[in-house]
Amino acid sequence: MKLILLSGWGVDRRIWQTLSEHWPSPVEPSAVEWPGYGESPALPTSTGLDALAERMAPELPSDAVWVGWSLGGLLATALLDHLPPPNALLLLGIGQRFYDDAKDGGVTSGELASFQRAFRRDAMATWRHFLRWQCQGEPNAREAHRQLRGLLGDAPCADSATLAQGLTWLATLDNRAHFAAPPCPIHLLAGAQDPLLPNRTRQQASRLEDTGHCPMLSRPAQLAARLAEQATQVPR
Repeated sequence: MKLILLSGWGVDRRIWQTLSEHWPSPVEPSAVEWPGYGESPALPTSTGLDALAERMAPELPSDAVWVGWSLGGLLATALLDHLPPPNALLLLGIGQRFYDDAKDGGVTSGELASFQRAFRRDAMATWRHFLRWQCQGEPNAREAHRQLRGLLGDAPCADSATLAQGLTWLATLDNRAHFAAPPCPIHLLAGAQDPLLPNRTRQQASRLEDTGHCPMLSRPAQLAARLAEQATQVPR
């Protein structure tokens, strides 16, 4: 079973390295980069999903299970309108939208807008703040942040324009229609203490106990096993 691993905002495919020793043998994982991350050339600014789909088509085969974490899951779901659907889509740490104004926990649209303003003032400081923020639900947040910085280094793995486009997608993508009529099975996975998810999304998901938004840092064996279990249950 081929798994295509897609990372989130401000984080490249190195985030998946922690799972490398834990995959069971039937699974063939492949971590791919979004445009503008790592060595993948950036797309022009204000790019739409059509151009993103054209670039990502070779990386997102239909005879695989796509695993999208955070923004990666939001984008993978949106691309179901533009690419042949995979065998299944596993969404980690994301639901139908990134923000939620229902006073049910998670990130509100106001908080996201404030984050975007802070990014325009100081992109580097805002990126570093986000790394700390998304580690807050881990059993040892300081250790998770240390691991994340060890994987990524001291500077973002994408330029400011790519990161700004990602924040725009976080603020605008709404995948409720895909959940209402999915072109392939969509499964939610969530850390039980994920600070970025509303409570109802965590309740609807297959939960990973004692972890938050970054289970690949704090619970890599548990995450690899759960992803493999979900993937191998998909009809082919």
